[in-house]
Amino acid sequence: MKIKLILIVFLTAPSLLFSQPRQKEQPVLTRILFLFDASQSMYGQWQTGSKIEIAKKLLSEMVDSLRYIDNVEMALHVYGHLKQYPPQDCDDNRLEVPFEKDNAEKIKRKLSSLQPKGTTPIAASLEACASDFPDLSSRNIIILITDGIEECKGDPCAVSYELQKKGIMLKPFVIGLGINKDYTKTFDCVGTFYNAANEKSFRTVLSIVISQALNSTTAQVNLLDIYGKPSETNVNMTFYDRFSGILRYNFIHTINSRGNPDTLRIDPAYSYRMVVHTIPPVTKDSIRLSPGNHTIIAVDAPQGELLLKYDGVSEYKKLHAIIRKSADNATLHVQEFNTTEKYIVGKYDLEVLSIPRITVKDVKISQSHTTTVQIPQPGMITIITTSPGYGSIYAEEKNTLTWVYNLDENSVSQTLVLQPGSYRVIHRPKNSTESSYTVEKSFKIVSGNSSNISLY
Repeated sequence: MKIKLILIVFLTAPSLLFSQPRQKEQPVLTRILFLFDASQSMYGQWQTGSKIEIAKKLLSEMVDSLRYIDNVEMALHVYGHLKQYPPQDCDDNRLEVPFEKDNAEKIKRKLSSLQPKGTTPIAASLEACASDFPDLSSRNIIILITDGIEECKGDPCAVSYELQKKGIMLKPFVIGLGINKDYTKTFDCVGTFYNAANEKSFRTVLSIVISQALNSTTAQVNLLDIYGKPSETNVNMTFYDRFSGILRYNFIHTINSRGNPDTLRIDPAYSYRMVVHTIPPVTKDSIRLSPGNHTIIAVDAPQGELLLKYDGVSEYKKLHAIIRKSADNATLHVQEFNTTEKYIVGKYDLEVLSIPRITVKDVKISQSHTTTVQIPQPGMITIITTSPGYGSIYAEEKNTLTWVYNLDENSVSQTLVLQPGSYRVIHRPKNSTESSYTVEKSFKIVSGNSSNISLY
């Protein structure tokens, strides 16, 4: 059986896509929870005053500036301020000002009244913060401000990990107030850590953290062909939070009016795993965006096309082929005949779901080319029996029979669409009690022709 493979070269460049302006997206509510250290160590001197007074002053200024930003709500959770140390109380934390609109003055008043007393239960406080957020519909952010490390044998890293996995909050921002360099690594697993060495740097770090918490940034995905040019387009890209696995964005890749990949606005607070839904899909892991900067994400996604067709006019209603990577048994795609699909360049095996099935090995898909797989036009056969029974059709070649199709045991007339070739039908009526009543006949199928066989 001859199968035609035809290679067609696209000589035109990828066309530019012009689309209607996108509807303005509804801004996402950002909830910022300040987790504030008011343990005894915050009485320590730090340049112009005590750490507690400097931290209260600068945080109050930041809260004052945030009150005028739309779609932002704030809350204040404090630890180490309720119980005097000693004795040590590792449950010493409380939500002092819950999330609500226009609560900046409440937060400032509470900050001004804080008096350090107790210990540093960071893990327990982080865990308690989970119930401070009203829901998961907003961007939930924790900013931890502390001058010390965990003192209650808790595991802040494990708590932070679980809360992020559940999607309750983003990776926390941790601002250390002159923390010993030997301790800074203990916060790397908790969140994005900044160590403010002095009062001036604390002001700068707090501004940087707030900027990252509030601002999205821009990115561009270059889908590269085999020549390293960003010419591939019109495919969906899914961005997952790499840490929690939560789906964050879907964008159908677009080449804009200037011939460049379109600019995307993406939250820089996450690390992403991106899946480009080509066939087969292409994945890019550990994508990090620099807040305020334009990030270019390059992915190798070279594609060509596969066209499936058959000769002449066909009796097939819907004929499909299973597409697999060469030497791989996993089904990659099921493509209908008389359609064209894009695939990543490489070699593929095809199993055409005709009767009998046709296998085509090592079909090569090349960059910006269309490879055509063309099968012969089928013929038709009508098989008539005296009574319902058991039977099958076999392909006949060199005195060898290969099973092709089982007949309907409850029917006396069946019409089938078969590929050209030599066949044999074998049948025995149901009401026969002896194998000697088996009947068989050989027949040929010619492309475009119809014929009948009577098994009498």
